[in-house]
Amino acid sequence: MTTTTISPDQVNQIVYNLHHNPFELLGCHLLEENGNSKRWVIRAYLPKAQAAWVLCPTERQEYAMTSVHHPNFFECIIETPNFNNYQLRVKEGESERVIYDPYAFNSPYITDFDLHLFAEGNHHRIYEKLGAHLAEVDGVKGVYFALWAPNARNVSILGDFNQWDGREHQMRKRSNNVWELFIPELGTGTSYKYEVKNWEGHIYEKTDPYGFYQEVRPKTASIVADLETYQWNDDQWIEKRRNSDPLSQPISVYELHLGSWLHASSDEKTLLLKGESDPVPVSELNPGARFLSYYELVDKLIPYVKDLGFTHIELLPVAEHPFDGSWGYQVTGYYAPTSRYGTPEDFMYFVDKCHENGIGVIVDWVPGHFPKDGHGLAFFDGTHLYEHADPRQGEHKEWGTLVFNYSRNEVRNFLVANVLFWFDKYHIDGIRVDAVASMLYLDYCRKEGEWIANQYGGRENLEAADFLRQVNSVLFSYFPGSLSIAEESTDWPMVSWPTYAGGLGFNLKWNMGWMHDILDYFSMDPWFRQYHQNNVTFSMWYNHSENYMLALSHDEVVHGKSNIIGKMPGDEWQKYANVRSLFAYMFTHPGKKTMFMSMEFGQWSEWNVWADLEWNLLQYESHQQLKLFFKEINALYKSEPSLYTRDFEEEGFRWIDCTDNRHSVVSFIRRGKEPSDFMVVVCNFTPQPHSHYRIGVPEAGYYTELFNSDAKKYGGSNMGNLGGKWTDEWSFHGLPYSLDLCLPPLGVLVFKMDRTQSQEMVQQIEA
Repeated sequence: MTTTTISPDQVNQIVYNLHHNPFELLGCHLLEENGNSKRWVIRAYLPKAQAAWVLCPTERQEYAMTSVHHPNFFECIIETPNFNNYQLRVKEGESERVIYDPYAFNSPYITDFDLHLFAEGNHHRIYEKLGAHLAEVDGVKGVYFALWAPNARNVSILGDFNQWDGREHQMRKRSNNVWELFIPELGTGTSYKYEVKNWEGHIYEKTDPYGFYQEVRPKTASIVADLETYQWNDDQWIEKRRNSDPLSQPISVYELHLGSWLHASSDEKTLLLKGESDPVPVSELNPGARFLSYYELVDKLIPYVKDLGFTHIELLPVAEHPFDGSWGYQVTGYYAPTSRYGTPEDFMYFVDKCHENGIGVIVDWVPGHFPKDGHGLAFFDGTHLYEHADPRQGEHKEWGTLVFNYSRNEVRNFLVANVLFWFDKYHIDGIRVDAVASMLYLDYCRKEGEWIANQYGGRENLEAADFLRQVNSVLFSYFPGSLSIAEESTDWPMVSWPTYAGGLGFNLKWNMGWMHDILDYFSMDPWFRQYHQNNVTFSMWYNHSENYMLALSHDEVVHGKSNIIGKMPGDEWQKYANVRSLFAYMFTHPGKKTMFMSMEFGQWSEWNVWADLEWNLLQYESHQQLKLFFKEINALYKSEPSLYTRDFEEEGFRWIDCTDNRHSVVSFIRRGKEPSDFMVVVCNFTPQPHSHYRIGVPEAGYYTELFNSDAKKYGGSNMGNLGGKWTDEWSFHGLPYSLDLCLPPLGVLVFKMDRTQSQEMVQQIEA
């Protein structure tokens, strides 16, 4: 039968992509039912078709469709008792294809309860509902797409499967402004975007905000990925982490940028990404260079970090970003590990292998701002959806980026779920939250009149603070034992205090004050250091106000600041000695540790995102010796509980003497959980050695010199105390006993009481 069941206006709504729910018109609809007799109408809009037929598998029949009100809008009426899982045979030019009709699959994948939680901002695993997901509906496999775009007039899915034609796969709008569509017979590897139309008819082609994988830049399409197929082998690691307190564990972090740690040469045998046919891209690297893949990094990076003894690596952002020169801090794909180095499964393998080798993985997370790239989150549905509409709230002009609207539930949900996503799907061990201060202050880098005060007239971003509390509260409830580290550079109180005590809920905060003070101190001529003793000692005045991490990061070796060794005064020998002295003090000072790649072997030039580290320097003995120093200071740090178990307790630290500015010497005690577990640290921050320097100690006995930063094997002058010293019964510095020490130039000494040798001596004396 060819009776028309639809009006021209209804057809035009589909043809011109004006209908918010094309399922009302397209697909299969029951017209009438009389006993066992049923009449169905099947409608399809096929923009490139000249003819179409309905294939009924159960009846093994084929029904011709007729054009209705438009040459590409087809309709067919069928009388049959049951009708499901039909297919369409479509003639397009000289070719034909048989497809399942997307509009025959009307069962919703995302539930009303999902939408309710999302609208509240409390759907912690919304990434399992929004985005592109492999699914099976009525026995047919395909991909289910869902997108939040409340202000869009219409949304379509674009891809190679429809020649990037937005007319073919128009989505329907559910309650709570989520658009959805199941497309049969698509699978992993499918490239896609969303075509979003606003009410003025403007079209925006957008990457999926919840997309798990993206094309290698400069392409920007999302790619359907299955994150459930990788077989993890780190159950023991995850269980151990879950039952441990990171604040009482050694944490020594090697911060690195995967794209510039090391490159491969293009004259090598081309390494193909797993499952891909294209080599790793060259980008703007030096001629003949290419990025290492995640698989290559497993073979090269992990053994290197393990040999140096770091407990964790921290990766500059690995979420997808369009521009290499942003270092990853301008993210467009928050749920997609960058395809520069491989597939999502490849990144899983990288993390898994890190855990296998005893290395935790921290990733930099950037919830403070996002770029204006047209395919990204900016002006997403034709309105300021993810960002504030008012540029006084929604734009960082200095950075050329936009600011998330933390007061909007769905935006907040997007970010909170994103944190959980990286722990859930990629088994990471921690996040370091970038630029927290830019989130907390409404006037951050803004001039007078360029910002809006909060409801109380203040400069604090109350919504951002609440958002951070929610992030940390939810994170630690799901993943106890993980790390949440704030890069916060102001005096905002209680950043690393728990949320129930009014804090922001991080468990660590970068000590930016210590970093500035200590670099200022070490960059000055040692003669002047006597006038700036406070730079070394001031950190202990406020040390117990937060759980601090001492960090010398990538920000300190770029933009004309010089690398660490280049900041040091004096001749070459003194520069190396200063570096050793600085880091020995850092590793014995309370707080967890982070240092940036290249510092461990004394790179002279600043970090260059386009180039390798200067690995050629390791052919020289002085750089080899510095690398050995870092290997052994890490080993000392991890082997001595007094250096890490009580970082954040007042009882874990005591000055012996912090007032000897005339000699620029400080000495202190680090204590562990047991009263007998303590170490003595003495630091001489000038090139002048001292042959008889007395310090007080709490107990009598033999103190072994465990570590000497001036040792010959590190390139030092090899001055020291011949392996250790016995105490004198001479009270000093308010302590009952003392040591008469030889302090090497620009040297740090670490002593530990040898109780076995001391006890044997006591027994000999008594005998």
